[in-house]
Amino acid sequence: MVLSISGVVLFGFIAFLLFRKDGLKVSHAAVCALFGFYLSGTAVAPGIHAGGDKLAGLLGGITL
Repeated sequence: MVLSISGVVLFGFIAFLLFRKDGLKVSHAAVCALFGFYLSGTAVAPGIHAGGDKLAGLLGGITL
């Protein structure tokens, strides 16, 4: 992969700044989408996926 972890950090930082400064707009959503796309190609992607599965299982097991 051409884009390394520094690109992921860069997109994450940009998304955070844009969200805090002006709220989320279409251009900000595009940066967030790029952040997610590049994050999925890193070594932390399986951990994030497993955490999402655990959270979905936890929320699915809640009975009211």
